[in-house]
Amino acid sequence: MPDKNTPNHGGTRVGAGRKKGSSVYGESTKAIRVPESMLSEVKIMLNQRKHLFKSTSTPPTDFLYPSDTPQAINIPLFSGKVAAGFPSPADDYIEKTLDLNDLLVQKPAATFFVRAEGESMLGAGIHPNDILIVDRSIDPVVGKIVICALNGELTVKRLNSISEEIVLGAENPAYADIIVHKDIELVIWGVVTNVIHAV
Repeated sequence: MPDKNTPNHGGTRVGAGRKKGSSVYGESTKAIRVPESMLSEVKIMLNQRKHLFKSTSTPPTDFLYPSDTPQAINIPLFSGKVAAGFPSPADDYIEKTLDLNDLLVQKPAATFFVRAEGESMLGAGIHPNDILIVDRSIDPVVGKIVICALNGELTVKRLNSISEEIVLGAENPAYADIIVHKDIELVIWGVVTNVIHAV
């Protein structure tokens, strides 16, 4: 029988409650409500994100993010198109100025950059070491080029089918398409909108 001076319920218990400190995602977390129909998908996404972090404080080194406060750099945009030369730098040829932030990053909060590796997407103009601009807010529909994690491994492919089995297509005949079977864990991270390619 417990001592009458010792409470047997309520109060603070040692080791109870949420642990303090950094989360496994490398940043602070918040509780949210998720529709039941999306619970499984969200759990898979969070699990994949967890695996992409090497420690509790270091984000994936493959990902780069737009600056929260980008500095506008306005470059002259000439109205003429270049065929085999260069337009005269006269003022009347300048249509307007162009900021590459506005051109390439439509939604900064939903955008990240990642470098391409391998030659499976050469036909789509994606070469090794190119920088891909990826928008997570765009629906990954058939025909789009997507960044996805297959069993934790990042890859870039064209989404060719989402019927009975998802097919991730290569843009190089030397590489086979990937058929995503039931035993493959797939998380689509976003849609590639632009490619930065050095010439």
